[in-house]
Amino acid sequence: MENLPESLYVDPKGGSSSNSAPKNTARPQPQQFSASDRAEIQQLINLLNHPQTRAEAITQLNRVYTRHKGKGGRELGLLLWNSRDTIFSLLEELLGVYKLLSPPKLGMGEATRVCNALALLQCVATHPDTRLELLKAHIPVYIYPFLNTTEKQLVHYDYLRVNSLGVIGALLKEQCPKTDEIVHYLLQSEMVPLCLRCMDVGSDLTKSVAAFVIGKILGEPEGKTYCGTFAERFFSVSRALSKMVDEFSGKPSPALLKNTLICYLRLSEISRCCNVLKKRYPERLRNPVYLNHVCDGNTRALAEQVLQNIMGRQQVEPVPVEALVSATRSMP
Repeated sequence: MENLPESLYVDPKGGSSSNSAPKNTARPQPQQFSASDRAEIQQLINLLNHPQTRAEAITQLNRVYTRHKGKGGRELGLLLWNSRDTIFSLLEELLGVYKLLSPPKLGMGEATRVCNALALLQCVATHPDTRLELLKAHIPVYIYPFLNTTEKQLVHYDYLRVNSLGVIGALLKEQCPKTDEIVHYLLQSEMVPLCLRCMDVGSDLTKSVAAFVIGKILGEPEGKTYCGTFAERFFSVSRALSKMVDEFSGKPSPALLKNTLICYLRLSEISRCCNVLKKRYPERLRNPVYLNHVCDGNTRALAEQVLQNIMGRQQVEPVPVEALVSATRSMP
């Protein structure tokens, strides 16, 4: 599985998130909450639907999810979706701060509340039975204003961006029979330009998750068509990626480097884009000395495949990223 953490939730108070990718790419077997867990969740959901108790209920529900992560915690997304008025209550948390986004008047307290609500929406996006329902209700559109912010100096604006991207990343994290429908929705709703904006103004974590989303979109046929049909779309993506690489300071995080290379890999599989990349591919990523310094075995294989696609074969077939990764696990 690409470097998308189990949860992309960033607590603005703590400023941290999980940054380790799950080792098992198979879908976890569903496990039910115990009767006592369900009773606690139902009580918290009831409290969530009352404005006076909503903020604390959302915080506690996030703690429930964290506590049960890996052993049935995803079921919380299903319970939230099927509970009356709950999604509307979460959307109210988002809608209530729109007026504070520009000019930037949003405080840390308001950002924390929104990030907590976004974390629960990410939980809904993670569950296979609620993923498409989220799209049918056009819930991602309510998240887009946070991705459209450009404030760099106030760190809690970046927390909003990365938690918003976490919802989109959760929709794409697991390949499923409906992935093409998800990608179609995201392309139609102009998700790519929003990701490029986040890659321009965000922190390394925000850049990494935005690149993850772009890579997932470009991994689908419609995503390749979107980027390969119009030159301006390709150049927009190419410029954003090149700028990120130029801004690498020291040794970039493994997740950021890997997701950047995956984007280039997908671009190199598009014939028209590949021809242009022969001139526009960053010199840093061509330099074997630099690659040896910043890459582990997995990302080195990705870098080599991109170069092979650009400089080598005339006809390029899409390469599963998992195949490149598994091929290098036995390397010293």
